[in-house]
Amino acid sequence: MKLDANVMHIASQSLLGKHDFSTFRAAECQADGPIKTLDAIRVDQVPYPGGIEIQIHVCAKSFLYHQVRNFAGSLKLVGEGRWSVDDFKVALNAIDRRQGGPTAPPEGLYFVKVVY
Repeated sequence: MKLDANVMHIASQSLLGKHDFSTFRAAECQADGPIKTLDAIRVDQVPYPGGIEIQIHVCAKSFLYHQVRNFAGSLKLVGEGRWSVDDFKVALNAIDRRQGGPTAPPEGLYFVKVVY
């Protein structure tokens, strides 16, 4: 299924800044709390031999367990047209994991770098 990377990017911008990310926090998370600050997020559509790849680039000081995978699963729903940008915002503000999208599989998830 083709995903709309542009609308995924638009939805992702609601994640910027300091939020209670409980909607995107795995039950097994051992962090002291769900409050985190997301510094940057970008969704790109990148051509490669044989097709198109959707890349989600995320930058923060720290993350909750499965936070980025849960972002990806929820943004996929937006890209498929199953959720609107407003639906994504409602999920974020629900502060309830049951209101978020599925956890994306770990395949394709890459840790790129640490900046001190």
